[in-house]
Amino acid sequence: MNMPEKKLTRREMLKLAGLLGVAGAFGGAASIAGEEATPALPQVPRRVLGKTGEKIPILLVGAAMNLDQRFDPKLAEAMRFGVNYFDTADCYAGGTSETAIGNFMQRTGKRKEIWITTKSDDHTPAGMVKVLERSLEKLQTDHVELFFLHALVDKKSLSPEMKQAVDNLKRSGKIKHFGFSCHNNTVAELLNTAAALGWIDAIMFKYNFREYGNVELNAAMDACHKANVGLIAMKTQGSAVSFAEQVKKFEGSPFTHHQAVLKAVWADDRITAAVSHMDTLEKMKDNIAAALDKRELSALDRTGLQEFAAATKCGYCAGCDHICGAALPPGIQVADTLRLLMYHDAYRDPLKARELFAKLPAPARQIEGVDFSRAAALCPNKVDLAKHMQRAARVLA
Repeated sequence: MNMPEKKLTRREMLKLAGLLGVAGAFGGAASIAGEEATPALPQVPRRVLGKTGEKIPILLVGAAMNLDQRFDPKLAEAMRFGVNYFDTADCYAGGTSETAIGNFMQRTGKRKEIWITTKSDDHTPAGMVKVLERSLEKLQTDHVELFFLHALVDKKSLSPEMKQAVDNLKRSGKIKHFGFSCHNNTVAELLNTAAALGWIDAIMFKYNFREYGNVELNAAMDACHKANVGLIAMKTQGSAVSFAEQVKKFEGSPFTHHQAVLKAVWADDRITAAVSHMDTLEKMKDNIAAALDKRELSALDRTGLQEFAAATKCGYCAGCDHICGAALPPGIQVADTLRLLMYHDAYRDPLKARELFAKLPAPARQIEGVDFSRAAALCPNKVDLAKHMQRAARVLA
């Protein structure tokens, strides 16, 4: 059981708003059942999520983290500032994330004010429906606002049979909108497919300041934007493996590096929102402050991001393991393995990282003794694959 965190005090919340010069500029925040009503607090801006027609906050709570199963104060503090979109999945936090959110909604009586997105790892029509039924039970609700196929890789899953299952779920009222999440080397292909299909409402995909020069991805994003498919960015920090010690406050900038990369994503008018892993109140406070601050990134900030991307490029796996994989034994999964190492290092969630690593196929976990030299030579970012993959074998196994 997680120990409850200390919530932001009224003075701290007002100080946060005052520092940004926006106190009272937005509507009142949601109060929590059993507590005194919170004074008017600034609310995170909202944007329309594509063809759903619904406005959601530009900052979303990523609930892959461990949450207090009784009542998690991070969810309560998020709602005070209008961050009422919770992104979860059947598998998050060892299967406990949905239960914690369900308990939170029951405790607060705020179900009607909360947007729930959950996901299915089963990409078959029948399997997806079974996962949804289980999720609704854990969430203690009869519907979710958005339902995703989780970590989609193969566009063949977006079949006519899947569309029929989605239509049935919408007619039953169990889901309002449908889409998928993706972060592997087929992201651009999947976005183009969704734009052409016409029945995908929203997509959550890997997008950060490192992707600006990705011509294929940007063309696919343009296609989705034109087709009015809602786009949500994830993996927005563009974390390099073990790069935390290089993150410093930008010289002459009011934003930290972590805030700046969020501002860069929000500056893209094709993106509705960014989902963020905010496992502490401090991270949540910083991200909310960035969302509330109306100032845009300066030319100096953008230059700083470009320089940072270049300086840390050799530590960032872009997910293109179809390139390096050509020089590796069958079954080795570089992108997935280094993503899990990022969960271990940057997210500081070793339990989740190890659980997911254990679920990889056996060949993917047989890293010891593999020669990565030819694969590293093919890597566009010149990542030291031997160093990071062998370390993954040690810390995740």
